[in-house]
Amino acid sequence: MSWFLGGILFLVLGYFLYGRVVEKILGPDDRTTPCVAHPDGVDFVPLPRWKNMLIQLLNIAGVGPVIGVILGIKFGRVALLIIPVGCVLMGATHDFLAGMMSVRMDGANLPKIVSRHLGRVYATVFAWAMVFLLLLCVTVFINVPANLIDKTWLPGVSFFWWAVLAIFVYYVAATLFPVDKIIGRVYPFFGALLIIGSAAISVALVAAGFHHPEILDDCAGFADFQGKNPLFPCLFVTIACGIVSGFHATQSPIVARTMRSEREGRSTFFGMMILEGVIAMIWAASALAIYNVAPENLKLAGPVVLGNVATHFLGPWMGGVTVMAIVVLAVTSGDTALRSSRLSLGEMLKIDQVKISTRVLTCLPLIVVVALLLWWSNVDAKSFNNLWNYFAWGNQMVSATTLMAASTWLLRAGRRAGSLVALLPGMFMTTVVVSFIFWTPGTGGQPWGLVPGGLPLAWAVALGAAVACAFAAFAIRRGRRPADSAETT
Repeated sequence: MSWFLGGILFLVLGYFLYGRVVEKILGPDDRTTPCVAHPDGVDFVPLPRWKNMLIQLLNIAGVGPVIGVILGIKFGRVALLIIPVGCVLMGATHDFLAGMMSVRMDGANLPKIVSRHLGRVYATVFAWAMVFLLLLCVTVFINVPANLIDKTWLPGVSFFWWAVLAIFVYYVAATLFPVDKIIGRVYPFFGALLIIGSAAISVALVAAGFHHPEILDDCAGFADFQGKNPLFPCLFVTIACGIVSGFHATQSPIVARTMRSEREGRSTFFGMMILEGVIAMIWAASALAIYNVAPENLKLAGPVVLGNVATHFLGPWMGGVTVMAIVVLAVTSGDTALRSSRLSLGEMLKIDQVKISTRVLTCLPLIVVVALLLWWSNVDAKSFNNLWNYFAWGNQMVSATTLMAASTWLLRAGRRAGSLVALLPGMFMTTVVVSFIFWTPGTGGQPWGLVPGGLPLAWAVALGAAVACAFAAFAIRRGRRPADSAETT
């Protein structure tokens, strides 16, 4: 129990202490924000701080801090230490940097930010990879909630594809309509459902943990999983959303376009990632408990374990409400993932997004690609595992790129010491993602990595560290000269 409560305390202190350090480096002030400078009634729409905070939380808190930690806690209780430390020093800082870069660049999406700070050549490849990653994300965030709904409502009666269709239609509507018409109106309800579910499971967990502290000990059944999956780099790919997630950097520009003041940045960007860390801690500890109480769950898929956790601690009725809160997490990340795809593609191809006709035309190819990915990912269980794996390491590639771009941004602003808050996590995550894709052995349900059979782990980590040093040198060199005019358009 001390690991769990200590981690929660670290997250809270991290917001008030380290969050202020990062805020001082970034220096938010009273300059005019994008939505105040030129509101367009579609994406640049002034919204109150509380609504922006709620939108940011629901944008970033997908199934990662729940499904991811249900798998990630199999690395042992050490995950309850790494989640809060990583969330404060990497994840919340990453989100704050991404959001403030977007605000300072007139609400720019991530590809444009990367182009300015890391160059157009790198940014061109990155932009298309990022859009594809977002579409993978949309596919995952349709599949998972549809499966949860299918398994929770009327067991034995399958209506998976009807759930897929309903969620997909909602995503398209939320993508096409102005941000304040759908997202701004339904998120308060979704947020209340999320808070109720998370609070309920945490209270039940603490009560059970005080009466039976052994349920939060390491489970003997973890040995087999740990033997096949080394802590580094696998933990940082598995529990991405609870530690640091590049997906968040694609979502922050949505809120950067609706903020009335830069001074809302710490609570909106840094604070909501801290709250996501709390959610991740709750579900990591809950999964640890269910694995000890009912070891048969070790062999079950994440969504099934999720339902078992909720039912065990809260009973069938409140457990069902909690599962629906997780469905909310997925749906409220999937809709803005598709919206980010539209905004990024429009920005890359210089397609105006104010007119409904051009928004529809921009969305059509995205809808086709998502439909194809949905079909492929449901051919069999292996296809979905491959989809999740590619999404996981691609997500961390985006986080490393965002942090390196932020390093260049801070160096150009004259904050040499301050740039370390981005540079050091950027190097760490570059090492993680390069190590993972070169080590991935293609066994145990994993897809083949870049090297058939995978490199030995020590070689893969050494290669990852070398790439990280080279990437850091590149970012520092660019930080020593101003942005080229061609890269700021």
